[in-house]
Parts: sequence; C-alpha cells; structure tokens
Amino acid sequence: MAIELATQFQPYVDEKFTTEAKKTLVTNGDYDWTGAHSIKVYKIGTSAMTDYDRSGTGAGKNGSRYGEVASLDASTEEMTLKKDRSFTFAIDKLDTDETKRTLQAAEALERQIREVVIPEIDTYVFNEMVKGAGHKATPEALTDKNIYEKIILGNAALDNAEVPEAGRALIVTPDVYLLMKKNPDIVLNTDIGQDMRVRGVIANLDGANVIKVPANRLPEKFGFLLCHSVATVSPQKLEDYKVHEDPPGISGSLVEGRICYDAFVLDNKKKAIYYQALK
Repeated sequence: MAIELATQFQPYVDEKFTTEAKKTLVTNGDYDWTGAHSIKVYKIGTSAMTDYDRSGTGAGKNGSRYGEVASLDASTEEMTLKKDRSFTFAIDKLDTDETKRTLQAAEALERQIREVVIPEIDTYVFNEMVKGAGHKATPEALTDKNIYEKIILGNAALDNAEVPEAGRALIVTPDVYLLMKKNPDIVLNTDIGQDMRVRGVIANLDGANVIKVPANRLPEKFGFLLCHSVATVSPQKLEDYKVHEDPPGISGSLVEGRICYDAFVLDNKKKAIYYQALK
C-alpha cells in the first residue's frame, strides 16, 4: 500500500535579494515639474575680460573706458519627461486564503516597487548619465594594477573643469570594487556614518563617496563613473500606487501603479561626469 507523506507549508515567502535605490545619491531634484510636463532652464553667457583704459584714449565705440559693451547670450534647454510607466495585477481572495495569507496586496505592492520599479529607474538614470557624460575616457581593461591611476585621472579631469570637490561620488560595480581592494595604493576610508551606509555609500576615496551598484543596473562594459550630483536632474513627477478591494469584476484586490520620471544631464554641468568604460 502506497503511503502519501504529509507536506507542511510554512507561511513565509522566499524573497529575492534586492538593493535600495542608488540614483538619489548621485542626482538632484533642484527643479520643480509641478503643474508642467516640460520645463526650460536658462543658460546665460558671460563677458570677456579686457584691460581698463585709464586715460580714455583707446575707449571703445561707445566711449567706455571699460571696453566694448557686450550682449550676453541667453539660451534655454528644455527638459520634457519621457518615462510614464505603469503596472497592474490582481490577487484573488482564495489565493490569499490558500497561501496562508502570504499573497496579500500590500506586501505584493511593496515587493513590486522594490524588485521592479526601483531597479528600472536606477538603470535608466545611470544610462542617461553615461550617455551625457562630459568626459569619456578611452575604454580600458581595468586591473588591480591600473584602477587607481584611472580613478585619479578622472578626479583630475573634474578638478580641471572646476567641479566642486565636496559631494563627488564614485560609482563602481562589485567586480571593480574588488580590484580596488586589491590595489595596495588605494586607502579606503570606511568610517562612514550609518545613515550613509543605509543609502549605499560603502567608503570614501580621495574625497569621493564610493557607491557599489549591482552590474545589472549599469550599462554593459561599465568601468566606473565619477560624478557630482549637480550635473544630473532626476525628477519623479508622479508616484501613484493604489490597492482596490473588490473592484467590479474581481473578487479580491486589484493593484495599480504609475510613475512618471526621467533624468537629464545639464549642458553646462556635463563636465561634472567622468565615465570610464571597459575594453
């Protein structure tokens, strides 16, 4: 006689490993899209320096000892949100009951945001930053021998572009971070506050916060990205998540979500992004 052994199901879910959003550490929300789908930002030019004509003998056409009066350029760059994304799913009441209530709308929504929405936004933002980088180094095969030199070259490029030193960030994959750990010349300052660790900062190198990002959220052949948050605007205009209980046609919960977002590298600040690709 065959005996069917009992199977015990536990009310737990085998969750996927995920990490929190990383883009908030390297972008800014300086502009307000409230009530608008596009905004325009002015780019104002400057005037060249000249020698003051103390005697007045060489005054310009307008007779000014300060030199020719120049007109300043005032152009605009327009930023229009392109990403309007959504999702929806239903959870039947019997499914909730017969999975010992592990399948519930609130938890499923939180899981959707953590495992799908956040990674999608991070991936998009980092791709836009790479495309808009003002410095793009020649692709190189990074090793534990040359990694520090390449990072120093990136920092020098930002220095020469007069990018603020405070607030810089170095984005690396776990594999590149391993190369950094093997380089004897790299001294990482790991005395990072808990609040920054929670947000994803794992160390500090030459004044830049080191942020380790999963490779699946970064472009292919990604080496590292050295940047300042002033360069990239990353608005999230709309985050709308709803759980409808027993809507028409469904015995259970209907979950809906919509998020409108984008990322823009400002033209006058693109030199604050240095990208090193892998060969």
